[in-house]
Amino acid sequence: MVIVLDGHSLTIKDVVAIARKKEKVKISPEAKERIKKCRELVEEKITKKEIMYGVNTGIGELSEVLLSSDELRDFQKYLIFSHAAGTGKPLPEDVVRAAMLSRINNHCHGRSGLRPVIVETFVEMLNKGVSPVICEKGSVGACGDLALMAQMALVPIGLGEAFYKGERLSGKEAMKRAGIPCVIYEARDGLAVLNGSNVIAGMGTLEVYDAECLLKNSEIVAATTLEVLNANMMPFDKRLHEVRGYPGALESSENIRTITAGSELLEKQGKKRVQDAYSLRSTPQVVGSARDALKWAQSMFTIELNAAVDNPTFFPEEGIAITGANFQGTPLAFPLELVGTAIATISVISERRINRLMNPHLSMGLPAFLTKRPGVYSGLMITQYTAGALVCENRILAHPAATGSISAAADQEDFVSMGMTTALKTREIIDNTQTVLAIELMAGAQAVDLRKPLKPSKGVQAAYDVVRKYVDYIDVDRPLYGDIQKVKEIIASGEVLEAVEEAVGFLK
Repeated sequence: MVIVLDGHSLTIKDVVAIARKKEKVKISPEAKERIKKCRELVEEKITKKEIMYGVNTGIGELSEVLLSSDELRDFQKYLIFSHAAGTGKPLPEDVVRAAMLSRINNHCHGRSGLRPVIVETFVEMLNKGVSPVICEKGSVGACGDLALMAQMALVPIGLGEAFYKGERLSGKEAMKRAGIPCVIYEARDGLAVLNGSNVIAGMGTLEVYDAECLLKNSEIVAATTLEVLNANMMPFDKRLHEVRGYPGALESSENIRTITAGSELLEKQGKKRVQDAYSLRSTPQVVGSARDALKWAQSMFTIELNAAVDNPTFFPEEGIAITGANFQGTPLAFPLELVGTAIATISVISERRINRLMNPHLSMGLPAFLTKRPGVYSGLMITQYTAGALVCENRILAHPAATGSISAAADQEDFVSMGMTTALKTREIIDNTQTVLAIELMAGAQAVDLRKPLKPSKGVQAAYDVVRKYVDYIDVDRPLYGDIQKVKEIIASGEVLEAVEEAVGFLK
């Protein structure tokens, strides 16, 4: 499948398909024509010696410095060199591909002024699997992800480094092996490549997608715990959520009802509590709130993926260029902060359910720490410690970075978004929460075995079967770190969700 980029119709699922599944892309004819016309305007203005920021002036505090005609090409090269100042580990390949895709689609608006050959070169890199080595730290999320995008910009000119077919190579060698000619940046080209918050956009888009999958997994995991603890299911009644009216809670409660339908564990275990603890009966309200938060984040990232993000921004139809701040990362930082807070909260409520599974005073007749020989064996006792450690870390990571502006460029750039910091920590929150959910699901599967011969619902049985495909029942104490990691992987990969949806139908 080839996904056509036109600047207006890129979806979050498209980004995942291209970044992770290596689907090919091409630029629509209309977008190619817009890019061409915008470049003609830039060249006309250069010929007339009109002053244009970042084309024939310096940047930032140096924007008042005018460049001679002889300096225009060298300026673009040195701009890339000076800005390639990131640090830290290389970003994952899917993040880099998502960032490249985001930038290409931005250029399809025909408002950036770069030459068509530059955009086509990035399309070839994406299609042939040349992924620039980009350090994860150094962006302040304003004027774009400059330090990181500059590393991306080095590779088309045969510099920097890139991953190609699993090898880390020089940029020149990677381009050679892929059969992609290197280019030379002319006036405007270099700045047009790097002047956007596209690494935040790419990484954040993948996080928003992963967060949606995580929330559905959290409902599967919660449903398992509800069944083995013989929960009172009245708090999941549709009528209760209709009278309050939040869409997310309606969806979450419906998913849990769908997953738990027909459970012997809920029907035949005997007397239930009049009211269960909040960590059980508040699950739809908590997960539902996260769902509603995520919807806003999805809308913001969909706008960004299809936006014209540059400075200056050209308007060929009017023959003008307008300088501004469309590169500013705050519109991405805020939704990612909210996603991080929401997902961190999912880890908190999950850990409280883990506690109820472990505690014999709260677990409705299950043995202490889910082992048949408490005292001789510790069972799953210490897995709750691990969950607690991750919840604590998530609470720290949920502290906002988007309020942490630090002035740069001799106070010309005196407010920045710190959106990349937000993206990095939100990724960690998602990863930690996947592990917390894995611990709860592993405990839930252990409890299902301890409740036999009563049978769980079709949905919980499907999740249980996937867990038991990789992790055996814990009859005798054993090291558990490998089990936790394996269950985390099957949650993150979507294998658990896929099995449950095959059993009960697609979840909302």
